[in-house]
Amino acid sequence: MSHLENSSLNERFQHILKLMSSNAFLNKEGLGNKVPFFICPFNVKETVDFYDAIGKLKNQLLRKNIAVLEINLYNVVLDILNERNLFERIIETEKKLDKSQLMELFQSVLSVEDYIIPKMSKIMKENSFQILFITGVGEVFPYIRSHSVLNNLQKEAKEQPTVLFFPGIYNANNKTGSTLNLF
Repeated sequence: MSHLENSSLNERFQHILKLMSSNAFLNKEGLGNKVPFFICPFNVKETVDFYDAIGKLKNQLLRKNIAVLEINLYNVVLDILNERNLFERIIETEKKLDKSQLMELFQSVLSVEDYIIPKMSKIMKENSFQILFITGVGEVFPYIRSHSVLNNLQKEAKEQPTVLFFPGIYNANNKTGSTLNLF
């Protein structure tokens, strides 16, 4: 996505709406054989306003008959923990663990490959959509990394454009590659 760092939230919203409602974006034109993944960074200070704008964006796209599926990673995590009857146990265990032990626990019970992607895949198969929005990235950091989600999601989400809303800075460089710097 175009980096409009110095633009107002409304200007960025209008730009994103125009881009996402274009036939070129919806038809994944100009990507060659690349996976249709896009990063939409935003300043972490804007999180509440940006999430409100994402809701408005979904409504505006729906008015243009463009179906959007939003998958919030935080909600996916809660669903997985509840489905596996781990939520209450983790709450109790959390009191006894230091940060590194807690991180290890979360990473083991919330493996991106074994749990997060299968859950996301199930949600995608149960819904009809033209664009996939991934939100909740900041809420699941550091135990779930967005690059890990995107790397593992490539097999599952290649038919429709996927937009990851990222609270931080995205640097794309042809020589050194891309980096995501959260917060």
